[in-house]
Amino acid sequence: MADYHPQRRIETILIANRGEIAVRIIRACRDLGIRTVAVYSDADRKALHVRYADQAVRIGAEPARESYLVIENILRAAHLTQADAIHPGYGFLSENAEFAQAVADAGLVFIGPSPAAIDAMGDKLSAREAVKAAGIPLVPGTEPGLSDDEIIAAAHRVGFPLMVKASAGGGGKGMRAVYDPNDLRNALDAARREAINAFGDGTVYIEKLIVNARHIEFQILADMHGNTIHLGERECSIQRRHQKLVEEAPSPFMDVELRRVMGEMSIKAAQAVNYVNAGTIEWLVDHERNFYFLEMNTRLQVEHPVTELVTGVDLVKEQIRIARGRRMGVAESILEPKGWAIECRINAEDPYNNFIPSIGTILTVNSPKGPGVRVDSGIYRGYQVTPYYDSMIAKLICHGETRSEAMLRMRRALSEYTIMGIKHNIPFHQNLFDSYSFQRGKFHTKFVEEQFSMSDNETAPTQQELEAVALSVTLYAHRKRQLAAQVVTRAERDTSNWKWLGRWERLNR
Repeated sequence: MADYHPQRRIETILIANRGEIAVRIIRACRDLGIRTVAVYSDADRKALHVRYADQAVRIGAEPARESYLVIENILRAAHLTQADAIHPGYGFLSENAEFAQAVADAGLVFIGPSPAAIDAMGDKLSAREAVKAAGIPLVPGTEPGLSDDEIIAAAHRVGFPLMVKASAGGGGKGMRAVYDPNDLRNALDAARREAINAFGDGTVYIEKLIVNARHIEFQILADMHGNTIHLGERECSIQRRHQKLVEEAPSPFMDVELRRVMGEMSIKAAQAVNYVNAGTIEWLVDHERNFYFLEMNTRLQVEHPVTELVTGVDLVKEQIRIARGRRMGVAESILEPKGWAIECRINAEDPYNNFIPSIGTILTVNSPKGPGVRVDSGIYRGYQVTPYYDSMIAKLICHGETRSEAMLRMRRALSEYTIMGIKHNIPFHQNLFDSYSFQRGKFHTKFVEEQFSMSDNETAPTQQELEAVALSVTLYAHRKRQLAAQVVTRAERDTSNWKWLGRWERLNR
């Protein structure tokens, strides 16, 4: 554990990230009385995380490769501001072992796992080897270091359909599904090119594609005192092109016994690399409830709020507590998840036009409020959405005593959420929550691409309608503008939540 500093005092944390996750970490630090330092690129000079932090330092130009991915610039900012620790958030350098080692070498605390654990689990091939040795079930696939010809030869043993995956990747990058053997070589080339552009590493491998699988992950916490626990599962099967769109906790697919076995295996997988801090073990589960190790994310997840709402555990605070060298503040023996939580990722993209990213100035943003509603966001009126970073601009999370209540609350919150000036995917989420398959928990990782269509229930607004909405700026017309900004009008939806809930519950009898 030489990479850690047990009982290290942390008074100032630099957040090596941006957007909503940087704001989220800043808030946790303030709750703990810790000073914060934000870093920003030229594109983020007026970003919310820059405004919220106690201090902010410019680290480069707009592209991430010239700012958020430059280790030297981040360490220089930490030195200038006398930071004690660095929190990487997620994305960017959060799973970069070289960065974690550089932070430790600079005498700073890296709020995350050791470089060795990141190295072991960050590369999918080495991760497979580590968990295989621990007896964790794996999806059949190739071993490391194979040439394209060797991979093609092995493909017949693995079987079709199969998935080409980037070894160093994540977030759906460098992945290609292959159903026809004749398409494999082109898929290898395409995945490799994308992996080189995204991660600087073109190593790829193949594994069996589990058709109609569920994507279920377990939240792990581990401290330096030998304690490793899981905080239950999250359902992440609502995806598009391997990018998660909706997550919930717990999973409607799980039962008590499957949860127990998968939870134990998740802990075992983390212990296989002596993991410390917060992490996530991801699994694919087939329709017969056979489960296979997919990967480990050695960082905080985008969807961590749903676990926080059902467990009452602040994962960012726990990360900091563990990094200080203390025992984690929660024990699995007394951890009893309560209720149900669902998260919708709000992205700046057009769901009516193949989800093309949208850029521009936020003219109006009215976030939903009320019991059981949480919004993690980095946007505000006048905020500029640029093409340089991920399209996610906010997360809407709702909690209820049951899945039915959480869904009803999410329907209400989505109807209240108004964002003007750019296109966004709120209409997609509204349509999804009208889907009876989703309501009943009958979906899988290909559900959005194969069984869901935006044209089923709604039509897109015309450009003239959008312009008319944007011109409605008077106080008198404010409420009308809110309604017009919603692609779906009230008349097109069943406005009785009680009637809707009764209908949904009857379907599940």
